[in-house]
Amino acid sequence: MIDIKFLRENPEIVKENIKKKFQDHKLPLVDEVIELDVKSRKAQLEGDTLRSERKTLSSQIGLLMKNGQKEEAEKIKEQVQEINQKLEENEKLEATYSEQIKAKMMKIPNIMHPSVPIGKDDTENVEIKKYGEPIVPEYEIPHHGEIMEALKGLDLDSSRRVAGQGFYYLMGDIARLHSAVLTYARDFMINKGFTYCIPPYMIRSDVVTGVMSFEEMDAMMYKIEGEDLYLIGTSEHSMIGKFKDQILKKEDMPYKMTSYSPCFRKEKGAHGIEERGVYRIHQFEKQEMIIVCEPEESWDWYDKMWSYTVEFFTSMNIPIRTLECCSGDLADLKAKSCDVEAWSPRQKKYFEVGSCSNLTDAQARRLGIRIKGEKGNYYAHTLNNTVVAPPRMLIAIMENNYKPDGSVTIPEVLRPYMGGLEKITI
Repeated sequence: MIDIKFLRENPEIVKENIKKKFQDHKLPLVDEVIELDVKSRKAQLEGDTLRSERKTLSSQIGLLMKNGQKEEAEKIKEQVQEINQKLEENEKLEATYSEQIKAKMMKIPNIMHPSVPIGKDDTENVEIKKYGEPIVPEYEIPHHGEIMEALKGLDLDSSRRVAGQGFYYLMGDIARLHSAVLTYARDFMINKGFTYCIPPYMIRSDVVTGVMSFEEMDAMMYKIEGEDLYLIGTSEHSMIGKFKDQILKKEDMPYKMTSYSPCFRKEKGAHGIEERGVYRIHQFEKQEMIIVCEPEESWDWYDKMWSYTVEFFTSMNIPIRTLECCSGDLADLKAKSCDVEAWSPRQKKYFEVGSCSNLTDAQARRLGIRIKGEKGNYYAHTLNNTVVAPPRMLIAIMENNYKPDGSVTIPEVLRPYMGGLEKITI
């Protein structure tokens, strides 16, 4: 959510930002907010005038009663009651305007960073840099699901019977590799100075609407029936929610946290959900990193965060590339975002394995996350980034380390977490 003062003073900038995101249907919201803002401030002024008048009259009542002028005092009391009635009506009006403004402001996208490329969707994202040499071996690489099944590490038939499409059973050394990746990711981020955290896996609706747009919420979140609770789609949700309605000390900034959690997503409208494999699924596990920091530090942290993911993947010799997300592919609360994609030698292309985003003060405004400054309180900036999200990460490991005999070599940095095992064999 952007600053209403900024919208009030720069309506054309806000409209241009909406156009660059190809969301022209939201353009009327700007003028609607400005009109409601005028009415709201007028109602606030009327309320202040009425309260001031009531205070003046109330002070007269005591003096009149003291002087024995009871009749005059009763007349003024009647005036005060009339003012109270007007105030009650006015306060209802103020609340109505406030709710209407907030509802519309929540739909207006965050102001993008000037460097964000303009494009309609993810097909127009811009490659930044490749890391590692993408290799296509001379021998055929099977589908990752086939590799994992041959290694007795994946059972999709049983999961369909138990939970339906989009779920899985991981077993044996494949399940162990899955856990090894997460444990390595945890230690990797702790060594970067981040505090490890295991957050709640469910959050309330006011946190959900604080961390994401309504469109994302509808497409992603699972609602717990009969409860004001949602299953998290990523631990960023509950990690940023941790700071809700908090005034943070300047000397404690920045907060650097890395979190583990299972994640649950509806993947509404997703293509290929029925396809065999573990690429697009309803349930997965993830190691995340989040930053809550001073506004002037957030872009430095943005560059550090995505570089950590690059370092993490290259430490396992997985070829990757970074992509700048274009305006049309940017979620409404994000000011800038880049994706990390891993190389698939079977498909001869890259696929998404992580994403880094700076949301500036958009989440902080929605959730009331402020920093106590010398000249008053101000909103913090929040950032998030995927460290790793297996089992999708397993696809990259399976394909890039597959051997002609059907075995999979375990990246060296993961072997200590696998009891020294060097490869998984049939």
